[in-house]
Amino acid sequence: MIIRFGYVSHALDLWEATPAKTMTFARYKKLGHETALEQLHKIAEMNLERTRRIIHYNIAREIHLYRFSSSIIPLATHDEVEWDYIEPFRHLFEEIGDLVKAHNMRTSFHPNQFTLFTSDRPHVTDNAVQDMEYHYAMLQAMGLHNESHINLHVGGAYGDKKAAVSRFHENIKKLPGPIKQQMTLENDDKTYTTTETLDVCEKEDIPMMFDYHHYMANHTEDEPLSGILPRFYKTWDRLGLPPKIHISSPKSEKAYRSHADFVDADFIRPLLKELKDLGTPVDFMIEAKEKDRALSKLVEDFSKIRGVKRVGEATLDV
Repeated sequence: MIIRFGYVSHALDLWEATPAKTMTFARYKKLGHETALEQLHKIAEMNLERTRRIIHYNIAREIHLYRFSSSIIPLATHDEVEWDYIEPFRHLFEEIGDLVKAHNMRTSFHPNQFTLFTSDRPHVTDNAVQDMEYHYAMLQAMGLHNESHINLHVGGAYGDKKAAVSRFHENIKKLPGPIKQQMTLENDDKTYTTTETLDVCEKEDIPMMFDYHHYMANHTEDEPLSGILPRFYKTWDRLGLPPKIHISSPKSEKAYRSHADFVDADFIRPLLKELKDLGTPVDFMIEAKEKDRALSKLVEDFSKIRGVKRVGEATLDV
């Protein structure tokens, strides 16, 4: 069974390579529109060039999974800032997409926690649609809109989880169909359990992004891994892609829900055992503070386990 590894946004082993340099709206107003627009262009171009550099780094390191930063384009969805953030940079978007496709890299986006579809306030849903359209527009510009995914959490419970889930099913209708086709939904560490998230995914035909750390922080006795994983796998059937799993470990017992700098291999081993028994290839997205460094360390740690063979710089045969 093959497991491939990836990481989120920043390649820490590259110098000056953050793809998420930004500008606040307060700074935008202070500069004035024309000067601010020049700065926005410079920042967006820099973020895209750094993203391209990171993709080259991933290719050299044989890293097949990567999550783009959601902050590549500053102020892209701000109501009081209107600017064309696609056309001036189309050559960079296309170059990034061509590299991703040429090297069979699996990419994604993960908007922030305010992009949700469970609110009873219409403007929150409208903002969520706008944010999803922003991410999808970047994927379209890269030519990755039919293969990359945009991952969300179900959203808030607002004191009534059943009503909130009903609103999700209603509000998600506002999302254009092609964008919904590229959605995934992730289980939470506090609110929606894996089973509850699976219920939503199955009803909406949305693949689930299984977060093991969140599962460990928020599950009940009637949610054993052996029962959940086959259901999770099935949500990916229509895509013909390996199911994708988020991997991290607790910062400490006290700060259990916080991500540690690296990933504790022992924390993941129970999952590894269940996955091996099922024998289905999966992809691991590392969500640790040390990003690509955490990926390298975890692959090395796992490769020391009996029965695990390293078959690439970021790929294991378990």
